[in-house]
Amino acid sequence: MTPSPALPEATLPAALRRPAVAGALPAHVPLAVQWRGELIESVHYGSIAATDADGRLLWAAGDSAPFYPRSALKPLQAVALVRAGLSVTDDLLALAAASHSGGPGHREGALRILGLHGLDASALANTTDLPYGVPEREAWLRASGRPDRLCQNCSGKHAAMAAVCTLNGWPVAGYLDPGHPLQRLIAETVAELTGEEPETWSTDGCGTPVPAVSLAGMARAYGLLARAAAKHEWAATHDGDAARPSAEAAVGRAMHTHPEMVAGEGRDVTVLMRLVPGAVAKDGFEGVQLVGLPDGRAVAVKVADGGDRARMPITVRALAALGVPEALDGGPLAQLARPDVLGGGRPMGSLVALDDAFPTS
Repeated sequence: MTPSPALPEATLPAALRRPAVAGALPAHVPLAVQWRGELIESVHYGSIAATDADGRLLWAAGDSAPFYPRSALKPLQAVALVRAGLSVTDDLLALAAASHSGGPGHREGALRILGLHGLDASALANTTDLPYGVPEREAWLRASGRPDRLCQNCSGKHAAMAAVCTLNGWPVAGYLDPGHPLQRLIAETVAELTGEEPETWSTDGCGTPVPAVSLAGMARAYGLLARAAAKHEWAATHDGDAARPSAEAAVGRAMHTHPEMVAGEGRDVTVLMRLVPGAVAKDGFEGVQLVGLPDGRAVAVKVADGGDRARMPITVRALAALGVPEALDGGPLAQLARPDVLGGGRPMGSLVALDDAFPTS
């Protein structure tokens, strides 16, 4: 059979035409390799930025150009929601910043947020999906479950967005429109926390607007959240100061006290926040990882090919370069830093970050 000739570029719909990227490819660098036996089987390229307690760049590797942070944006969106009046328990606020696994607690939590504000699942405008977590998805399918909006990993965020609309008298319908008052507030909050005006905007998988910002800008924002939470907790413990936390402190506290709501049992982000005191961590599709530390330092990672498996080994190595004790050799994060490569069910190699990409001290 003779294959059909390719359609001329000009006849394709605009959304399917290849962008003119000549000379604009990101300058990512090798960050991790996968060994099998005696050979390097695969190389993962990417970029990293680390910021200090004041949000200044400490060191970086790879490209500094803006990128889409995808679901790693959710904690920043949650700050905007708290500023707009969202007041829920910490577990539900963590769910508002989550890419959850879709377990019963996650689905019920999204319904609780909606119910507290006179809404139900019909208010959600996110896409439908099966649960993101593997055990949760298998259990859902065994129960003859089908894709729906509550299962989709962003349902907590969307429930909180719809709730904030009711609190402010904004229309719930159309809350994802970039011109909606809610999305304008989020855009302002993102610019403030990252210290950057987004270079461009697109649409995330769940339907929310997503900006292009730098890794350093995202790291700066996560450092703010983690340090604000740590400062508020210190004041409450040592000074008896029970003042209402700032929105940044509220979101950071909720995330690191309820990491199972931010991701789910067995998820690496949940494990990391349980092992590193005061850490605020969030992953994002296309190989994105952010971690803020309670002293205000932070790291941001982007894996070039969008794959997930190198994200955490690179992140743990970056935390080790910052001297985080749990990330050093022999520390508890070792379980995330060097996953085995199997052959016949037995370890035949490992995936490891490349030391040359990181500062020595």
